[in-house]
Amino acid sequence: MEITEVRIKLMEELGERLKAFCSVTFNDAFVVRDLKIIEGSNGPFVAMPSRKLTSHCPYCSCKNHLRAGFCNQCGKRLRETVTAKDEDGRAKLYADIAHPINSSCREMIQDRVIKAYEEERSNATQPGYVSRYDDFGEEESAPAPRSSVVRTTQQIQPAEKPRGPHTPPAQRSASKDGAASSGFGEGVFE
Repeated sequence: MEITEVRIKLMEELGERLKAFCSVTFNDAFVVRDLKIIEGSNGPFVAMPSRKLTSHCPYCSCKNHLRAGFCNQCGKRLRETVTAKDEDGRAKLYADIAHPINSSCREMIQDRVIKAYEEERSNATQPGYVSRYDDFGEEESAPAPRSSVVRTTQQIQPAEKPRGPHTPPAQRSASKDGAASSGFGEGVFE
């Protein structure tokens, strides 16, 4: 397995621990997005994409965040759930969506992403810098090839004139029986 591309999106908030988001492409075939580069006590590290863990309300079965005190759906007070703990004894509130299985893979990803992060930081100081992070998906939005476009010879009919109360005031001057319309709601049932 080879990392073929790393794209970095630097965060602009100074003083925050979250320094950047990144996407990693493997073998020009598989992309993992939303990895985070976080400034730790020993320097930057890569956090894998994750989701919040949830539990179900015992009354309505709606999903709620583990630390929620009340149900998002029915509003009833939730029982305090016993959350799983990590190896440091902290409550586990998030689960990784994608992550390396062994330490050698984690180190390969971390080394490559941190190197790309440092390069992106230096490139960001150059005039005219534009992040490539959001360029993903341009291939999907490109127009379809000409051979797959279906053309029809159907004529387009002109749009009908608007009916009902939304016609211009000049056309509402007389009702169906010929009397002048002057009251509120005139022309609603035409």
